[in-house]
Amino acid sequence: MKNKYIIAFLSLAVLFACEPKIDEFPSSAGTADFSKYIAIGNSLTAGFASQALSQEGQMYSFPNMLATKLKEVGMQGELKQPLIPLINEDDKGIGIGSDAQGNPVFHTKLKLGLVPDGSGGQTLSPVPYDVTVSSAELGAALLTSVAGDGPYNNLGVPGAKAGHLLFDKYGTYGAMHPVSGDPLFNPYYVRFASTPSTTILEEAMAQAPSFFTLWIGNNDVLGYATSGGAVDVLTDLTEFTTYMTAIINTLVSNGAKGAVANIPDVTSIPFFTTVPYNALLLDEATATALNTAYAALGITFSAGNNPFIIVDLAAPGEVRQMQEGELVLLSIPQADIKNPDIGLGSKTPIPSQYVLTAAEIQAIQTATAQFNDVISVLVNNKDIALVDMNTHLNTLKTGLLYDGISMNTTFITGGAFSLDGIHLNPRGNAVIANFFIDAINAKFNARVPKVNVTDYPGIKFP
Repeated sequence: MKNKYIIAFLSLAVLFACEPKIDEFPSSAGTADFSKYIAIGNSLTAGFASQALSQEGQMYSFPNMLATKLKEVGMQGELKQPLIPLINEDDKGIGIGSDAQGNPVFHTKLKLGLVPDGSGGQTLSPVPYDVTVSSAELGAALLTSVAGDGPYNNLGVPGAKAGHLLFDKYGTYGAMHPVSGDPLFNPYYVRFASTPSTTILEEAMAQAPSFFTLWIGNNDVLGYATSGGAVDVLTDLTEFTTYMTAIINTLVSNGAKGAVANIPDVTSIPFFTTVPYNALLLDEATATALNTAYAALGITFSAGNNPFIIVDLAAPGEVRQMQEGELVLLSIPQADIKNPDIGLGSKTPIPSQYVLTAAEIQAIQTATAQFNDVISVLVNNKDIALVDMNTHLNTLKTGLLYDGISMNTTFITGGAFSLDGIHLNPRGNAVIANFFIDAINAKFNARVPKVNVTDYPGIKFP
């Protein structure tokens, strides 16, 4: 995976049949020991949101929220996170990432703003924050190692797959694969790894945790999904099993207890469900012109909504119309759809990196089910809790009412996801924290208080 810090993503465990009740009993740790809490995972654990890891997002990470409640049942000290520097109060959107070659790049979070819609008008859409500092200032701040201020309790590393927790070059800047030339390092982890060769798992175990949360494996399917199956690959099941077995066995080897979340069906998140497969809106004249152009392939159009035309090397002429149930990715250049000179999805077929076909969706869902079976077996063999994020996300699709706030998987207005359509916003992370708490309380007969979801902001509208 070429350092995608998406991770994927995303699984919003937010399912409540009714509104939550106020905690009625004294808090208690039950049979768990929360004195030393460590969080391990990827971007979902780190606090990545709206296309960047920023200090603001880190403060709203679900481990940070969870820690405020674990302190009421015995957690010692503060949850320490490798914070992205806040250069000034106006630059809360500053983040860090990497390009396809793994070189650090500096970018900002997304916010809502007005952009051209391709037909002469404007529409409300995610746009980057304005940055008021120079590239030199930003680069110097973000490349400065913070390892000396560790160790850190939140070991969420954007872009990490399950196997990356075991990589001994993940913290070595410039480490490249000897054959493929792909980067083996992660610019987020390079910032705070205690030594360049310390693995993420070793970083966790060096702190002798008494309790851990683990949410990993999303990127083992998400990288493939967000590239339309064109760049990344699904992790091999045997490899995934080996990685997860080593990770969980190591985490419990000192007697620690924990909570492990499984992988949601990523095809249910807004990144994949926002643009309908048949959102090609045509007037009668345009439909007639397209019927003439595609007559030899037997493709027909009519006035109104039509399925998009996509590239499919197995189809006649290597193009076809999308089928119901296939998915258009949020990364598609949407203005090009309405631009009459480009006609993306009509005159110009949509390239494969912007769609998921039925076969690709099936491969993702099969891998997710297999990976979750592995996680379930491993968790059931240990004294740890399972957080069923897959089930929670599937239920969220039908919507939930929380303290008068409606939440679902709709992009922007759904109230749970951030503006990249993959990661959660602060309220979504608060719900995630509560699902970990539910699983912890059930498994360890504990009474960890719930996070108040309405204390946290959702998407900010201009």
